[in-house]
Amino acid sequence: MPLRIALAQIDTCVGDIDGNTRAVLEHTRRAAESGARLVAFPEMTVTGYPIEDLALRASFRRGAERGLAALAADLVTAGLGDITVVLGMVGTVGPASAQDDSAPDRPTNQAVVLREGQIIARYDKRHLPNYGVFDEFRIFAPGDQPCVVEVDGHRIGLVICEDIWRDGPVEALTGQGVELLLVLNGSPFEEGKGHQRAELAARRSAQLGAPVAYVNMVGGQDDLVFDGGSFILASESPDLDDPVPVLLARAPQFVEHQLIWDLPDGEAPLVAGAIAAPLHPDEEVYRALVTGLAGYVRKNGFRKVALGMSGGIDSALVAAIAADAIGGENVTGVSMPSRWSSDHSKDDAADLAQRIGADYRVQPIKPMVDAFEAAMPLDGVAAENLQARVRGMILMAISNAEGHLVLATGNKTELAVGYSTIYGDAVGGYAPLKDVDKSRVWALSRWRNNHAVDSGAIPPIPENSITKPPSAELRPGQVDQDSLPPYDLLDRVLDAYVEHAEGRAELLERGFDPEVVDRVLSLVDRAEWKRRQYPLGPKVTALAFGRDRRLPITSRWREPIDTPTTSTEL
Repeated sequence: MPLRIALAQIDTCVGDIDGNTRAVLEHTRRAAESGARLVAFPEMTVTGYPIEDLALRASFRRGAERGLAALAADLVTAGLGDITVVLGMVGTVGPASAQDDSAPDRPTNQAVVLREGQIIARYDKRHLPNYGVFDEFRIFAPGDQPCVVEVDGHRIGLVICEDIWRDGPVEALTGQGVELLLVLNGSPFEEGKGHQRAELAARRSAQLGAPVAYVNMVGGQDDLVFDGGSFILASESPDLDDPVPVLLARAPQFVEHQLIWDLPDGEAPLVAGAIAAPLHPDEEVYRALVTGLAGYVRKNGFRKVALGMSGGIDSALVAAIAADAIGGENVTGVSMPSRWSSDHSKDDAADLAQRIGADYRVQPIKPMVDAFEAAMPLDGVAAENLQARVRGMILMAISNAEGHLVLATGNKTELAVGYSTIYGDAVGGYAPLKDVDKSRVWALSRWRNNHAVDSGAIPPIPENSITKPPSAELRPGQVDQDSLPPYDLLDRVLDAYVEHAEGRAELLERGFDPEVVDRVLSLVDRAEWKRRQYPLGPKVTALAFGRDRRLPITSRWREPIDTPTTSTEL
């Protein structure tokens, strides 16, 4: 008979073993009520993911095993023992060398199969990613054995995430009568990744001649956002170089969800189930930012956030994201006008706060700045930075007094070129726009307002904040383009230099002006020390500042003023 499976994309928290296993129990109960006989959960469900060096603590691994044992017993007690539950956790294997008894046991990234209160199978992830945000090769020991389990007469092959991105693990399942390949994932969101996942799954489906069930986690964990989007697909073509994906079911992104699908018997045709509509690219990124912030606030025990509301586009977008993440009533917006603040900026800040229902406060900085300058006169950049640092102190004082999480409002473009004041507007515990360039800030703001209009709601961001020239307002008549190239040009240069790691010669070949290139590269290279001290924020692109891009602070390397040399000229 057909096998009904449930892919449970849930939001776990690293280290919350009790909370995570309770979620497994509850979602298994719901799946059973839907008639599911197999319930699959994401990678590292028991422990949360990524656990980083927690995996190296034997006490943590023992705690995970206790949690797993308790879960197996609780499933039986709840009358769910006959349901096959597949979930991820941290495992343990012996020393790398059997001759070295003194070597410590090593952790593994493991999938576990539970039924009737017993662990009926364990599978250790074979390919351990060691790029971008991943350090699994340093932390875990790789597995070396395939895993096939039988559920109600159906043979299910089991792998974990990176195992389908590399050749080997799926090939090991060929010839074993596998009817479904089940993939447990903790795959972080980044733009365009959904297509990559589908293409990979189609290739693996073609290899096995069986559909692929891909379950992914959802939620925010530090600087990573997991988008869910679990799916089931098959390939119409056996051609590995040109598989033709056929989508059979898909869960929505950025929400917990159970995707139900029936694996047919024998030669019966595959039947499509529920297929969630894809999101517009701007909506996808916006919801990733909301999910990342909501997860960071909730999982770290905060209830409210505070940010400076300048009337500009960056703080307006961050405020809208915060309101969508935790409710406008939990957002404290502080206007901190100086002698140079324009009336329209103050009006725009107040308008924004009213639109999202924020707690709005006005704290002029002139008396504080005057008091400092009376004791220590400053001018030029030092005087401008003093204003930013006074504002930073005000926000941190509110945080200390009231327990709010301070949000930094800078974007990726500013972070790239160091256009921020360290210990000033760079203060905070979380930076929602850290991986969003300035051009995208405008696009996301327009999308959010249009979405509100389409929904019959009030657009959260004042139109004037979107259309007026951006300015830090630290001196009379100041605009950002006094110090930087136009943002549309700047973002294109940064995309080539930062995202694609192109050098000066390659940038000139693209047609960029040499003066602009030299200026931008100098700004980027000199700002690494600032980026290292900036708060973490959600990764939404293929290359975010932080673990994705690891460069030394102390470096005398500068891009040479020459043309590229081909390998044949060496």
